[in-house]
Amino acid sequence: MSITFITNDQLYKQAIEPISLASSFVWIGTADIKDLHVHHRGSVQSFLAVLDDLLKKKVAIRLLHAKEPGPVFRLSFDKYPMLWDNMERQLCPRVHFKHIIIDGKFAYSGSANLTGAGLGIKSSNTRNFEAGFVTNDLKIVEAIMNQFDEVWLGKYCKDCKRKQYCQDPIL
Repeated sequence: MSITFITNDQLYKQAIEPISLASSFVWIGTADIKDLHVHHRGSVQSFLAVLDDLLKKKVAIRLLHAKEPGPVFRLSFDKYPMLWDNMERQLCPRVHFKHIIIDGKFAYSGSANLTGAGLGIKSSNTRNFEAGFVTNDLKIVEAIMNQFDEVWLGKYCKDCKRKQYCQDPIL
């Protein structure tokens, strides 16, 4: 079991690249989401292409984010009809954690949003200064999954005092 602290451009290599190797499921939690770009199938493509390929392999995908993505993301999203019906997506304006969980065996948790400047392939001169950790320690992976799942299942919705900001209530 290992835990590795990672920063800046290490996040792409150690938190984003492993997603394409998922065999069962990928859960992604982020406050902000943009159309980040990654190296995929020999070229630079939208990260949505990676998710599309995973869905074709029957990998389940959950995306939990705090606000609706902008127009560039939506235009890119429209190019992948497989995502429309097969990727589970929920909004919760209180989500500020940034988690990636792969197959219940690997997790990233840290400061970086699912954006080019956070987790994408931007250069070291333009990307955000970010930090986090990756781990395959199953107790830590389980704890991250539990936090994600509690929000996903609406555990906090009943008593939430921010409902007026919730565009698409989970419950």
